[in-house]
Amino acid sequence: MRKTMIYLVLIIFTLSSCNTQTENTDKSMTAIGDSLTFRNGYSEVNGLKMYYEIQGQGKPLVLIHGGGSTIQTNFEKIIPILAKHRQVIALELQAHGRTNDRNADLTFEQDADDVAALLKNLKIDKADFFGFSNGGTTTLQIAIRHPELVDKIILGSALAKRNGVPDWFWGFMANAKLGNMPELLKVGYKKVAADTNGLQVMHDRDAKRMVNFKDIPDEQIKSIKAPALIIIGDKDIITPEHAIELHRQIANSELAIIPGGHGQYIGEVTTITPDFKESDLVVPMIQKFLDKKTAVWF
Repeated sequence: MRKTMIYLVLIIFTLSSCNTQTENTDKSMTAIGDSLTFRNGYSEVNGLKMYYEIQGQGKPLVLIHGGGSTIQTNFEKIIPILAKHRQVIALELQAHGRTNDRNADLTFEQDADDVAALLKNLKIDKADFFGFSNGGTTTLQIAIRHPELVDKIILGSALAKRNGVPDWFWGFMANAKLGNMPELLKVGYKKVAADTNGLQVMHDRDAKRMVNFKDIPDEQIKSIKAPALIIIGDKDIITPEHAIELHRQIANSELAIIPGGHGQYIGEVTTITPDFKESDLVVPMIQKFLDKKTAVWF
């Protein structure tokens, strides 16, 4: 059980170089319920054909998944709830899910630039962002590198420093094997990927990025002006001390430590148990944070 949990966290921690102005392709739209809409497609982004889905109406909320994950394995439980009040834009980053690989190592900085390019293609000038695990680290980089795009950020189990996880984590990462990847993540990838042989590529790129992970400098973290909600589980791989330090460094931030493990608070696929209840999800907290009027920080 501990081995599976460790690997999940490794693989859920995630996610490259060119320029683009190509129109989105392969769009489709269907009615969902009375008022929600669903649209998906691919957009030419820095040498990638990046997959995205848009559901609901209202102010944009961008969801960024973790390592080894897809939109559905991370966010399937919360998207329908969030989309009742927001335009939810979920995407898949390089080598993950339906998005191809660009034959280059993953970096959080490149992921941030890829997300920014996608939003430009979609003609979205400003949005809120919710990143989980590796997606939380990418969200930090978006707030640092593209502050003009950002209104509010939600950092779910985000890593900013190597000391934010126990020491044994790094040894495990250095010896990561595809065979240890949780079966539900493998199934989730194979369900949507055009080329299921890409599973090994995704695994190896995620593992290499974490082995080479470097601390985000304090001055960059402190430069973030966007209101932030920091969330971890009390049994998370991210330590409470790390979450508290992030909270101290991001001036306009709030911190929530929720009962449960890594991603359990959003219903991440490997955390679902037979007694799962929608009421266990943190969506009401997220909605309250996003709806709250906040002071402008300079």
